[in-house]
Amino acid sequence: MAMRQFYNEIRGLKVKELPGYVKPMMSISYIKKAIEKGLDRYHAKYIQTSSVEPLYHVCFGGMALSYLLALPEERRHLEHQQHAKDHSSH
Repeated sequence: MAMRQFYNEIRGLKVKELPGYVKPMMSISYIKKAIEKGLDRYHAKYIQTSSVEPLYHVCFGGMALSYLLALPEERRHLEHQQHAKDHSSH
């Protein structure tokens, strides 16, 4: 949704105007404000309403993170397995 809003904002700009429009968004203070605003919205939507969804977010986020952290090791293991299989067929 934020990307759609951003696209709608820049759609009417000329290419020469785009860097001047985007550059202020790359500052540390702008990014900090955007994160703070997002956390405030999350707090209002889930925490203040005593929703159970933050628990789901933590659980599924933890599962996704553990999968991503284990992925390189799994890929190495599968490559080794494939390499061993190729050499055993000769």
